[in-house]
Amino acid sequence: MNNCNSFVNMASIGDFDPLNASIPATKVEITVSCRNLLDMDTFSKSDPICVLYTQGIGNKEWREFGRTEVIENTLNPEFVRKFILDYFFEERQNLRFDLYDVDSKSANLSKHDFLGQAFCTLGEVVGSLGSRLEKPIVGIPGKKCGNIIVKAEEMGNCRESVMMQFCGNKLDKKDFFGKSDPFLVFYRSNEDGTFTICHKTEVVKNTLNPVWQAFKIPVRALCNGDYDRTIKIECYDWERDGSHDFIGEFSTSYRELSRGQSQFNVYEVINPKKKGKKKKYLNSGTVTLLSFLVDIEVTFLDYIKGGTQINFTVAIDFTASNGNPAQPTSLHYMSPYQMNAYAMALKAVGEIIQDYDSDKMFPALGFGAKLPPDGRVSHEFALNGNPQNPYCAGIDGVMEAYYQSLKSVCLYGPTNFSPVINHVARYAASVNDGSQYFVLLIITDGVISDMAQTKESIVNASCLPMSIIIVGVGPAEFDAMVELDGDEVRISSRGRYAERDIVQFVPFRDYVDRTGNHILSMARLAKDVLAEIPDQFLSYMRTRGIKPLPAPPPYTPPGYPVQSPDGHPLNTPPGHPLQTQI
Repeated sequence: MNNCNSFVNMASIGDFDPLNASIPATKVEITVSCRNLLDMDTFSKSDPICVLYTQGIGNKEWREFGRTEVIENTLNPEFVRKFILDYFFEERQNLRFDLYDVDSKSANLSKHDFLGQAFCTLGEVVGSLGSRLEKPIVGIPGKKCGNIIVKAEEMGNCRESVMMQFCGNKLDKKDFFGKSDPFLVFYRSNEDGTFTICHKTEVVKNTLNPVWQAFKIPVRALCNGDYDRTIKIECYDWERDGSHDFIGEFSTSYRELSRGQSQFNVYEVINPKKKGKKKKYLNSGTVTLLSFLVDIEVTFLDYIKGGTQINFTVAIDFTASNGNPAQPTSLHYMSPYQMNAYAMALKAVGEIIQDYDSDKMFPALGFGAKLPPDGRVSHEFALNGNPQNPYCAGIDGVMEAYYQSLKSVCLYGPTNFSPVINHVARYAASVNDGSQYFVLLIITDGVISDMAQTKESIVNASCLPMSIIIVGVGPAEFDAMVELDGDEVRISSRGRYAERDIVQFVPFRDYVDRTGNHILSMARLAKDVLAEIPDQFLSYMRTRGIKPLPAPPPYTPPGYPVQSPDGHPLNTPPGHPLQTQI
């Protein structure tokens, strides 16, 4: 590495937050097959190929991601070549599959017959039963183009975490009056030759022979799952003012480290500047790997694949501080030209979560309004006007119920959160087997009125399978919300602390794109508020000792059961009607 880079890296060391380094939740392998494709060839069947396109977040432009092989003479291809995609729970990852009948050697797709296409999101695929999604192929008017089957399988090496411990020996003395205060910084190399910081050890004070504490890191964070990729480690002497002195650096790889404690894992720490100046320079000390332990972890996707459903509930603030909805200055104003902040936040988060809920029915609540006909104030009313059945069909149904309720209710107050939190908590309390997890999205403009009760509700909910997302809209000061978020200080009520952090708060104004690109601001908002959900979900499952259910057996189409060599039908559980017939 040339030395000008070390200065760039230096600035980032102090600001490094390992949780916000953007690493994909995992990688998934996508397998494609089709049924009953159109036959374009006169004398034989079509020779299909499948082309996958992915979409940029900001510009929504489709880019070709890859192609399968061509399979000759079939209308029911099972493509062997797979697509490996980075999977982010917190992003809407749009996919498009285009199918062609290949008629020549040309790589230009316009030279081949188009057989149709299918659209879906990666979340839809992994959120389907057994991570298997079947969809009709569309795109040729008036013709049935058959079906596409998309399966997702999580890559095995994304489940690994590794526990490592290092020590230093005879490191360079950098402090005039004492020894050094050394710490290590780990970087993973990227495809383009740049480096991303992925771990920083603690500082060991006043020693040239430090022993750092063991630390655990996901393998994907260390090397993105590529065992031979370079891992660069820099050693610094800590300074109070942040101008840490560079001691030296060395490189290794996951494969080398995995040999564990041995002569291969003693590294010379080299300072290129010193090496260039001093003829007799050997090194600036050594760093030794003391231990290396690999741990295979169950992942968020293991639970989703095993059938755990994520139930999404939305609660909207109808207090008078939002302003009269008929006026353009109101946060609830419905302009014919663009969505208001409430609608944007709701759509941004809801469109991602809906992929993980099989029935797509979402309870939608409001609080802080006077309701017709008698004008009673409610802090927990159904947006669709039906308290017995507050469910709306899809995110579009929720949006419609929100728009309708704005016409009938009267904005009032105060801003009470605890009733809607307790509403969802009642449902979450009745499910403790890991089959469901609840996410409540509260969108609010204001300063909270029932802070003590809300804290108590959150502390109670922290031992239930639920997470709470709060999006603050408008110009208010949201200091109380930051306190509820609990990232800095764990939230407590009457001396009881929350079992885990379940609240994520963001102010909407931080995400308004200066160029007016609402798609981009919605994607950024969703990314930030949803990023913590998989970890909150896992912390609940782990503390309760709940293991993911096995994925359901592969689907066999209706018709004759498949026989195994002993005459039993395959894919049928014991006691199944098909088993008992034999």
